[in-house]
Order: sequence, then C-alpha cells, then structure tokens
Amino acid sequence: MAETEKILNIKAEYLSCSADTLPLFIIRHEADERSGVQKLVEQAKKSLEKLEEEKRRIWKLQEYERQYPDAAFICGIDEVGRGPLAGPVVAGAVILPKNCEILYINDSKKLSAAKREELYDVIMDQAIATGIGMASPQRIDEINILQATYEAMREAINNLSQKPDILLNDAVTIPMVDIQQVPIIKGDAKSISIGAASIIAKVTRDRMMVEYDAVYPGYGFASNKGYGAAAHIRALKELGPTPIHRQSFIRNFL
Repeated sequence: MAETEKILNIKAEYLSCSADTLPLFIIRHEADERSGVQKLVEQAKKSLEKLEEEKRRIWKLQEYERQYPDAAFICGIDEVGRGPLAGPVVAGAVILPKNCEILYINDSKKLSAAKREELYDVIMDQAIATGIGMASPQRIDEINILQATYEAMREAINNLSQKPDILLNDAVTIPMVDIQQVPIIKGDAKSISIGAASIIAKVTRDRMMVEYDAVYPGYGFASNKGYGAAAHIRALKELGPTPIHRQSFIRNFL
C-alpha cells in the first residue's frame, strides 16, 4: 500500500510540474527502476520535447518581428467575421513585448475555443497594448464588408494606448493610416503579433455572439457565431431576420 501511494505521489508531482520543473523531475526519478515511475519519466521527457518544439515554433513565428529591430512597437492587425450572415466584423490590434515568449499563439482558427480563451487572458495581461475595433451589420450594409473591415481595423489601431511604429497586417493594406504597413499573406499563421490579434478579435466576437444568442434565440448564434450553417439559414427563413443580420448578405435566403 505504501509503495502504491509513493508512485501516486510521484504521479501527482509530475502532473504539477511546470515547464521549468520538468527537467528536475526527470533527473530526480529516472534512476527509479519501477515500471510505473519509468512511464512517468518517459511522459515527462515527451512533454519536454513537445515544449522545446513549441518554443522553436514560436521563435520561427517571430521571424517577421525580427526583421524590424529598430521598431520599438510592432503591432499585429487581424479581423474576424467578414463572412457571417449576422453580427459585426471585429478587428484586433496587439503590440507584444520584444521577444515575446507566449507559447501556443497561432491563427485563431487553428485553436480550440478553450485554448483561445486561455490565450486571450495571457495576451491581455502581457501585451504592451491591445485595441479592438468593430463595424456593425448596418455599417457593413452601408459601406460594404471590405470598407467596414478597414474601418474596424483603423478603430482598433486608434484604441491602442501606444502608437505603433509599424503594422503587420493579415494580407491587407489599410487605407488612411499614416503608419508603415507590412501586409503578410496568411499572416495570422506566420506572425506572432498577427496571431495574437486574431485571437483577441475572435474571442471578443464569439463572446458577443453568445450574448446575442440570448437576445435572439432560435438562430443558434452561440454555436454558429452568425455564419451560414444550415440550421441558421432554416431559422432565418422561418423566423425572419434580426437587427443583427446583414441585409446585404441574406437577400438570397429571403
């Protein structure tokens, strides 16, 4: 019984290990010949390998940021919500510290909702500055989705507490902005700053759509986030549009 408890204690120790303490766990227990302990040591080694691999990925993700060593404040810009039938388009702007070491940042579409929420808190805590901008469905109908996206991006930049020296944008060049811009195709998967911007924009918009689901039930906004899922289109035909639907996007369904 005592032996079992000892291994359980070692397992508890492994589960509580941080990135910094994994190497110590391996050193402390790798000479223990018991199979249960050896399995834990192997798991720790694999976890450490994955962690080192993630650190290398993040280093590569900072490649664009390293191209501008003289820029003190590099800002990533991205948007979410250009394609949905309902809800706003939301833009995020993020200035991260130099050589930022936040792990697991990526294109928000490649992350689970839980991981996005977790990273949102870390980004908001560690970023030098963050800004959110948005354009309403009515504004999208008024000036079209592309111009509304630019407008949301300009608002996000203006909402930063620190003016950037350079903007790294996901694919676009934003009109009427007097800051140097670097458009990067698929930038949310190539730049840590753009990836961070995509995460805060996505989480902000998703939270809004969950709230809208309570105000306008029946359309599935909490799950489909306003995109044209079959159940959403069916509800649109049966219930009619809500004030958050984009009239210019839903004409073919009514």
